[in-house]
Amino acid sequence: METILIIGGSGFIGSNFIRRIMKRKNYRVVNFDALTYAGNPDNLIDIEKNPRYTFVKGDIRIPKNLTAVFKRYRPEYVINFAAETHVDRSIHESPAVFLQTNAAGVLNILEAVRDYPVKKFLHVSTDEVYGTLSLTGGKPFTEASPLRPNSPYSASKAAGDLICRAYFETWGLPIVITRCSNNFGPYQYPEKLIPFFVLRAMKGETLTLYGDGKNVRDWIYVEDHCNALELALFKAKPGSLYNIGATHEVSNLEIAQRIADYFKLSRSKITFIKDRPGHDRRYALNALKIKKELGWQPRAQFDTVFKQTIEWYEQHSAWINKLNIK
Repeated sequence: METILIIGGSGFIGSNFIRRIMKRKNYRVVNFDALTYAGNPDNLIDIEKNPRYTFVKGDIRIPKNLTAVFKRYRPEYVINFAAETHVDRSIHESPAVFLQTNAAGVLNILEAVRDYPVKKFLHVSTDEVYGTLSLTGGKPFTEASPLRPNSPYSASKAAGDLICRAYFETWGLPIVITRCSNNFGPYQYPEKLIPFFVLRAMKGETLTLYGDGKNVRDWIYVEDHCNALELALFKAKPGSLYNIGATHEVSNLEIAQRIADYFKLSRSKITFIKDRPGHDRRYALNALKIKKELGWQPRAQFDTVFKQTIEWYEQHSAWINKLNIK
């Protein structure tokens, strides 16, 4: 039985991926997570007693933590979800924390992989490293698009990607990088747009948008993303880079309107504030490469899973109440 080390598995995407990968009966999962504010053990409460699942608390910023888990469990596969991800925090709080985790932390993982070789290391990144597209034009980003990050968060993620590339080119480590568009679905921490608005709408509160709210994102259901990651982990060739997007562009304003309408709130509850610095206008990804090479296709129907996501938060008040929402 082979071991998959999942770094940052207690967060939103990581916990959904673990739940998916545990269906493969011939793999053990070791979840290595620092349990920061967005890492929640309750995300995996349904599998925590499974004998093929092990949780290890640790921080990728501390090399000896990584050395210990690699030495003890000797994983065949490693996938990294661990990251500081909230753009606002990278702007208004401490950009240094983002670089420490998203760049130096990735470097520490790569050093562990050098010392304890694996079959595959999959690094999960973001479309934000490409920068912004115009609302009125601009073809979706391809894997060949230049990196032009516009926030401390996206710059730190781009740095991590480039370090991964360097370790593949220099030492031939079996590295694959994926860059995905905006995820949504169950277990997402409510600092992100959709759960943030859902929770406010449930209380009848205002839904506040930056600027004019017309910023566009390519939204993908988390299960579709996890399916792509599973294919990349087991089928992608080392050195590969894949964009993952559902080609479903929706403005932040439309997201707010959909949520207001679901809860029968007046659209006057949608308000606007001064735009944040460096706010990217539009993201869109060309995902033809992963479709062609790995046979991936997004399956979720946006309207259906959007409604199901809202319903999930309505039905999980106990989960919400235990969060340390700031």
